[in-house]
Amino acid sequence: MRQLTTEDFVSLLAPQEPPCISLYQPTHRHHPDNQQDPIRYRNLLRDMENSLRERYPTREVRSLLERFQALARDEFFWNYRTDGLAILAAHDRFQIFELQRTVPERLIVADSFHTKPLLRILQSADRYQVLCLTRQDARLFEGNRDALDPVELKNVPATLTEALGDRVTSPRQSVHSVGTQASVHHGQGGRKDEIENDMIRFFRVIDRGILENHSKPSGLPLMLAALAEYHAPFREISHNPYLMAEGLQVNPSALSVEELCKQAWQKVEPIYLARLAKLVDNFQVARSRQQGSDDLAQVAEATAAGRVGTLLVEADRVVPGKLDLQSGKITPAELADPSVDDVLDDIAETVLRMKGEVVVVPRERMPTTTGLAATYRF
Repeated sequence: MRQLTTEDFVSLLAPQEPPCISLYQPTHRHHPDNQQDPIRYRNLLRDMENSLRERYPTREVRSLLERFQALARDEFFWNYRTDGLAILAAHDRFQIFELQRTVPERLIVADSFHTKPLLRILQSADRYQVLCLTRQDARLFEGNRDALDPVELKNVPATLTEALGDRVTSPRQSVHSVGTQASVHHGQGGRKDEIENDMIRFFRVIDRGILENHSKPSGLPLMLAALAEYHAPFREISHNPYLMAEGLQVNPSALSVEELCKQAWQKVEPIYLARLAKLVDNFQVARSRQQGSDDLAQVAEATAAGRVGTLLVEADRVVPGKLDLQSGKITPAELADPSVDDVLDDIAETVLRMKGEVVVVPRERMPTTTGLAATYRF
């Protein structure tokens, strides 16, 4: 699974050379439900081709469709799906995001990308990562309360051999000569120390790679899943501020993904609830000091002025309307109008552009009934 980061999302908001193609499709993890996924995808491709041909020359349409059509023929890809699929493409971009929550089927060909479904998933408060570590290999997973999936490692070696190369201690007893004297045979104690050193060096490489290429870009809490004897040495060398204090003391290779998800969420849930409680408390204190609001019109104006530091958005809540990004004025409208979007998502996108924090919160844990709660910077 390709990791979705805030940096990815913000890059999609930047101006692009049209056409910008946004394809969203619910997919299925298991047989026989997943058999319908490639069929529905090919139907979307037909709609895409018709839409493109209305505005662009045949040669350009053919070039834009090539990668989409190649994916339609990829049986391996369709056999291993998650809960949702997002593909955003333009002349110089073709990004696939495998989603852990379902999305409505939608195809939009426009002058900019349709990013609303990604926003709600990206900013959900229940996301986390799990580092499964042995002395020989490392795997990274990303999940939420319902699902856990492997993440494609980016610039991080997956095995001890990849990390250390020919510097790995030989599994056989080592022998070398000293001057003209007889060969010296190293005892098991020395070799054991070297193997332990290999493990520590491997852990350092993994810690550095995960921090720079996954933890920093995602900002997600990281749980260590490893045998009990590996927790202390890894934590001793780790510089990852996202590493959770409590991990799973298990052999990760012996657990199914489903069991790993279940055990991980049992550890994550209390932290998730504590984080939400703190965000809610901060909002309530800010509101009491006139530094926060749940009034839609006031928050929209504050967002346009760059004042919103933290925004809580109610999951699955939709407020149809049009937002003027310059003034923050909201014009009520009906979703039946194709030019009308969700005001909550528009506000959230603007907060992210201005380096604010957006957190999607379940309805039952929201401190307000308006669909949002904003804490101001000033």
